[in-house]
Amino acid sequence: MDQVIITAALTGAVTPKAKNAHIPITPEEIAADAYACWKAGAAMVHLHMRADDGLGAMDKEKFRETIRLIRSHQDCDVIINCTSSGASAEHPATDEERMAHHQELEGIEMGSYDAGTFNWMPGGVFMNSPQFLEKLGDLYLERGIKPEVEIFDAGMLGIADYFAKQGHLSTCHYQLCLGVLGGMPATVENLVYLVRHLPENATWSAFGVGKSHLPILYAALALGGHIRVGLEDNVYLSKGVPATNVQLVERAVQAVRTFGKQPATPAQAREILGLKPLK
Repeated sequence: MDQVIITAALTGAVTPKAKNAHIPITPEEIAADAYACWKAGAAMVHLHMRADDGLGAMDKEKFRETIRLIRSHQDCDVIINCTSSGASAEHPATDEERMAHHQELEGIEMGSYDAGTFNWMPGGVFMNSPQFLEKLGDLYLERGIKPEVEIFDAGMLGIADYFAKQGHLSTCHYQLCLGVLGGMPATVENLVYLVRHLPENATWSAFGVGKSHLPILYAALALGGHIRVGLEDNVYLSKGVPATNVQLVERAVQAVRTFGKQPATPAQAREILGLKPLK
């Protein structure tokens, strides 16, 4: 495949603005970064929302406003991918609140599907019960939202396979999430293992957290995958140098081209992922 999908994960739910002043917090800031990252070469943006205090929250109205602002740029055809797990200890969310934006809002093309529960060290338990995953998969099927199955450990591949066989998941895109303490460490060996155990012909992307960002990016390119960058996963351009989302996308674009491939346009990414063309 000559085209590589670059996803920009813009903010996440955890890292405070005090650690990097470029982390977008408000819908206006997130939408502005989404547009700038699209112009820089990202085909997809992965969206979290923050409460007014800057902490992660599953705020349906903030999702609504952010999507509106992104689409207010009539030339912007970036793929919109929204989290289902952006709460924080200060702003907990019920299962229903984690799904409300996917249930009610238009314009969401992909949604995260974190395929298992584990200890996200040292913060606490990242809860994704079988009951929640069944409901979430059914909702995505009903709404025509493509699941992005987040794999933090090898056993989650089996969980996703179970729900697919039970009819609660459609064809998935896999996001291999390495380097979270409590999940698989971000090593090339672990990435190769996961890739070898994906369903046949599955599309996949990968990222490494923090200092593992670049090794996993390069390994994913070498293995024929797609890549994710952004301040959700890594806040530094180099040691001690805060990054911007655009800088991380620009570096990813350069890496893709150096590898002899091309960043996928959103239209090409939709074709690769089996999404409907943007109206």
